[in-house]
Amino acid sequence: MNPATMIESEVVIVGGGPAGSTCAWQLHQHGISTIVLDKARFPRDKLCAGWITPRVVSQLKLEEDRYPHSLKKFSRIEFSFFGKKLPLRTKQYAIRRIEFDDWLLKRSGVAVHHHHVNGITEQAGGFVIDGKFRCRYLVGAGGTNCPVYRTLFKPFLPRTSERLIVTLEKEFPSQCADQACRLWFFENRLPGYSWFVPKGNGYVNVGIGAKYSSLHARGENIRDHWRTFVNKLSGCSLVDMHNIAPRGYAYYLRQPHMVGRKGNVFLTGDSAGLASLDMGEGIGPAVESGLMAARSIITGQPYRPEKIRRFSAVDILLPNLKNRQVPRV
Repeated sequence: MNPATMIESEVVIVGGGPAGSTCAWQLHQHGISTIVLDKARFPRDKLCAGWITPRVVSQLKLEEDRYPHSLKKFSRIEFSFFGKKLPLRTKQYAIRRIEFDDWLLKRSGVAVHHHHVNGITEQAGGFVIDGKFRCRYLVGAGGTNCPVYRTLFKPFLPRTSERLIVTLEKEFPSQCADQACRLWFFENRLPGYSWFVPKGNGYVNVGIGAKYSSLHARGENIRDHWRTFVNKLSGCSLVDMHNIAPRGYAYYLRQPHMVGRKGNVFLTGDSAGLASLDMGEGIGPAVESGLMAARSIITGQPYRPEKIRRFSAVDILLPNLKNRQVPRV
């Protein structure tokens, strides 16, 4: 592309998910020219249990009565550890990512370009993406395989393979009358947990996630655990079919050695490896890191994603602790 026709912006964000759209939203609010690049066209389907906490709702200034899509509330979650039930009072929400991500990106108010990033070069105190876009600040928000991470961070910051999580899940309309959210930990020696998450408008998300290193060491495959899981759901009358064809993806839990910034380049969300160590929850860290990156660009203050909470179960336990209630097993 001719330099005269190159699209220029103070900030280019690669990835339009919760991290990227939240960062863009804040930058736009402060009058900083920003564009988002994403290889997908929104609304796009996204594998995710879709759990969000009251903390995320507050950080996004999401008004429940004005959110135009389905927002499922839970006042109770049923945990199961090694087959032993532990119901907990809580206040949580479930969204559908196909709706939620599209809404966040549109709300940001910035221009979105459908573009698959291939090459990033540093030029004249800034960055040029594929000869088409030029910026002063670059934000990686493209998930586990973010090109910003691959190009500018991976050579000196490889991820820890012991924290790689592999998942299988499926989201579909369901006639199930049971609307309780359920999480099963370590059943059938699974090095992780499985879930049943009802959502709005009759949808449900079922899934299973586990540490790849543990499965590999045992010579196991996550699809073997999937079949056992689906049989369990059917036996509990939570699904009415045995042949559920899942889709899979992989991501990393929070990394032990974190470098979220290199000069004017920032990594946010899964591109930085920020998912919580206990629940593998990624939306909260994505939103918070997006806000942090925007704040750093706006004010010049340090970018400290290592300050984001390592564990997310506290957001579930908090209502019980505040009320001094002891869960009954």
